[in-house]
Amino acid sequence: MAGILDQKVDLAFLAAFYGRLLTGNQRQILSLYCEEDFSLGEIAAEMGVSRQAAHETLSRAASKLEEMEAALGVARRFRRTQAGLEEALSALEGGQYERVRKVLKDLLSLDQEDTDGL
Repeated sequence: MAGILDQKVDLAFLAAFYGRLLTGNQRQILSLYCEEDFSLGEIAAEMGVSRQAAHETLSRAASKLEEMEAALGVARRFRRTQAGLEEALSALEGGQYERVRKVLKDLLSLDQEDTDGL
């Protein structure tokens, strides 16, 4: 069960970054699946399509989101930056100024890595 929940959370996270690149139908089905926790049968009934059509649309949307993330890495970069900032804040609150400096330098080098890759 945790696997399906993790998948839904991951898809919703990717949709926050790339959802506007999906069709309206894909966005709606993804939203029903991830945010409303509808089953494929419930999605099919809501959308007036077959369960198979709902499944195929959901699969295409998930594939497109994963392809975009593989190509652009925006969500991965966001997570790395967020984790780094949380670590820096914790170190700052603990008076670990050298650790703060290192974490911030690491974050800046991530930015440079992303710029160099373009």
